[in-house]
Amino acid sequence: MRTILAAALPLLIGFALDCLFGDPYSLPHPVRLIGRLIAALEAPCRKLLPRHETAAGALLMVTVLTLSTLVPALLLAGCYAVSLWLGIAAEGILCYYLLAARCLRDESSKVYRAIKADDTEGARRAVSMIVGRDTDVLDREGIIKAAVETVAENTSDGVTAPLFYLMLGGAAAGFFYKAANTMDSMIGYKNETYLRFGKCAAKLDDILNFLPSRLTALLMVGAAYITGLNGGSAWRIWRRDRFNHASPNSAQTEAVCAGALGVQLAGDAYYFGQLYKKKTIGDPLRPIENEDIRRANRLMYVTSFLMLLCCTAVRAVIWGVWLV
Repeated sequence: MRTILAAALPLLIGFALDCLFGDPYSLPHPVRLIGRLIAALEAPCRKLLPRHETAAGALLMVTVLTLSTLVPALLLAGCYAVSLWLGIAAEGILCYYLLAARCLRDESSKVYRAIKADDTEGARRAVSMIVGRDTDVLDREGIIKAAVETVAENTSDGVTAPLFYLMLGGAAAGFFYKAANTMDSMIGYKNETYLRFGKCAAKLDDILNFLPSRLTALLMVGAAYITGLNGGSAWRIWRRDRFNHASPNSAQTEAVCAGALGVQLAGDAYYFGQLYKKKTIGDPLRPIENEDIRRANRLMYVTSFLMLLCCTAVRAVIWGVWLV
């Protein structure tokens, strides 16, 4: 019974630490180190295979995934060899580094506070820290929409998908996922520079997020009912608009959020000065408003908590079966 309980503790510790402290900006962060590794390896991989961009990108991907998974796996193996409780504590801290619910709330709340203070420029600066699109062209409504979309999409990428892989393989699997997700955010662009080089990383991220994004969407429908939002509309818009995105996964949670709030998200956006035509998600039943940022965050937290309950329960059952 003690070992089965220990199976769930790292996830619970990691989630609790994230809720309490958020992203430790003043401390070394493993995910930021992964980002630096990706940036450092790009030029050498391109130089090694100058005429084969896809192969060079694949080489970078394999190298980063191997190091990102092997280092925490060896660290935890050593900790668990010393003591079960030392291993649990170390894995709990690693889980904490992989979750971003508090960070999402804090960063989007900066946008909320700036809008509330009628500081449009401040809101643009704040939202530029959490979105990849050009923000200098966004008006007040566009800024709010961008913040809501980011919270909705990253409910999966930043919280529930890491929980899913932590459930399957502990912190080592969580870092495997996070490395793939970080590579996609850095080299997965469909532009001249990265179209071929980042192809493998972008495809792997799509594969890894396929199931978690859909599980998250279903849990988010339940969260809409729990938080007093429109659960019926969340379900309807998800079924209708969940593929209204270039990515097979990104619109899953955005569609639920749009339906739950009764607003329209997505649509055309500028990236690196170029306009990209994009489908809309949801119905414009009312204009989007600043309070929708807070509603999206409540939806994110309840969805994340539901995923945490599911993942800890499944992990405990899996360990229980192995120990029989």
